Amino acid sequence: MRLLILDPFHGAAGDMITGALIDCGADKTLVIQAMDAVVAEPAVTRVTRAGIRAVKVDTRAMPAHRTFAEVMERLNEAASRVPAPALAMARRVFERIRKAEVEVHGEQPHFHEVGADDAIADIVGACTALELLDIDGVIVRPIALGHGTATGSHGTFPIPAPATAIILKDAGLTVASGRDEGELCTPTGAALLAEFSSQTGAEPAVYTILATGYGAGTRDPHNAPNVLRAMLVEAAGTSGRLDGDTVNILETNVDDVSGEVIAHAIARCMEAGARDASAIPIVMKKGRPGFLVRVISLPETTGQLAELMALELGTLGIRCLPAVHRFIADRAVRDIEVEIAGERRMMPVKYGMMNGKVYTVKAEFGPACNWAAELGLPVREVLRAVGDAGWKALSDEREKL
Repeated sequence: MRLLILDPFHGAAGDMITGALIDCGADKTLVIQAMDAVVAEPAVTRVTRAGIRAVKVDTRAMPAHRTFAEVMERLNEAASRVPAPALAMARRVFERIRKAEVEVHGEQPHFHEVGADDAIADIVGACTALELLDIDGVIVRPIALGHGTATGSHGTFPIPAPATAIILKDAGLTVASGRDEGELCTPTGAALLAEFSSQTGAEPAVYTILATGYGAGTRDPHNAPNVLRAMLVEAAGTSGRLDGDTVNILETNVDDVSGEVIAHAIARCMEAGARDASAIPIVMKKGRPGFLVRVISLPETTGQLAELMALELGTLGIRCLPAVHRFIADRAVRDIEVEIAGERRMMPVKYGMMNGKVYTVKAEFGPACNWAAELGLPVREVLRAVGDAGWKALSDEREKL
């Protein structure tokens, strides 16, 4: 199982998280493209913080505050340039911040953290970077909050900020004051860590470190590196058997909606966090043709997805098959050199493993689709070439053993 371990030992902010994930291997060009779609093209540089080299992300955002509805509209407008799962994740992060700010301040025309342009860019960038790493879960170690007081639009307040405290409380994340003075964990950083850790259990006892990355904050104190560390790890299996988890299955039969509406509903469910969604042709009562629409959901998103299915499909009932166990194969993504039409490129390939052996090799569709467009070739040809290269690389490694 491929996991991401985040170490906010000197605090967490959106730019630090994004920088750490880029340094850990997320495609910098695609992250910049996603951030540029919502605010402006950020500057990504390498800096040093108390002797630690790290990636610094500067959103270059001008001061601005927007309503929650305006933020959601900005995300909708960026849908063509931001991966759908990352966009859905970003929406959930903003919901966490909005809920906390409403609990602290009540309903207001503009939200401070939610509406800030730099927060919008940081959240979209971090969610895109996480999606690009293609991991199975995130472990968040104890978060340093800092101590003392800070000043904001509502005057001086104790650290952590009220919204930050609520976000961390709702997520059940472990925190510590830390040694440093000042606000170390921002509401944006807290909401990102809360969302990232929402689908993961305990940290594995044994794992292999595949990559490390450091994201830099703005300050550079001489006595401690102002960085957040990310580690990409492969958890070691003890039995060699498939791991598993528990999901809910939502189902409904429809016979009065078009294929276009069903396709749109499936896309909306995937954006909202469904693990999978499908439509199966069936014959209903009185011989009417229809579809069985099925959505696989994590337990915590079942209610939201059921409501979404009802709204999009107009159905009056959603069946829920609760606590269905599923087996999950171990997987790892590696960059493999591929040559097509005389051009060489490093392409991501996903390996599926069972009992310690690779049983499936599959090219990642997005990068393959982009390369196919550049080459003017059918995407199926590029997918086949990348997959063949993945199998060959595996065979070459075995011969060397």
